[in-house]
Amino acid sequence: MRTIKPLIALAVLLVGSIGCKKDTKIGEYPVVSTFYFIRHAEKDRTDPENPDPELNQDGLDRAIRWAEVFDAIPLDIVYSTNYERTSMTAAPTSVKKDIDIKYYDPSSLDIEAFKLENEGKNVLVVGHSNTTPMLVNKVIGEEKYDQMDDSDNSSLFIIRIIDGVPTDIRLKMD
Repeated sequence: MRTIKPLIALAVLLVGSIGCKKDTKIGEYPVVSTFYFIRHAEKDRTDPENPDPELNQDGLDRAIRWAEVFDAIPLDIVYSTNYERTSMTAAPTSVKKDIDIKYYDPSSLDIEAFKLENEGKNVLVVGHSNTTPMLVNKVIGEEKYDQMDDSDNSSLFIIRIIDGVPTDIRLKMD
């Protein structure tokens, strides 16, 4: 775990430096927004009929590891869909940061309003295998990422928007 935090810090710096394409005048600071998108951790699959399962033990462990990953990042807000598995994934980070979870509906999210509302902030967004890449694509304005494999609970998408110019990277945290 000790090597993951420096890796994330390096990734954020790289994404930020690549994205700094717009010149700013001396004395002006660029507006920087950073979004961290993850999929919920491993869910309990014992009842295939349950549309809203909780996390299994591996998922609970991963949710705690995500909180450790985000420990060094000064988050301003934590978003989650209104499902047990996403809420439980976001909870350890939310508690550790003393930030209430804000619930969102990916099917009705106005992406431009979302970006504007979170301008200049560090934002964690917990979603699903189909919604996470879709939202990442909308934020960067490009169809770059496909739906995630159902076994992928470890991808971290980092998007940094500097003065309106997005850059992105995808990391695997296993």
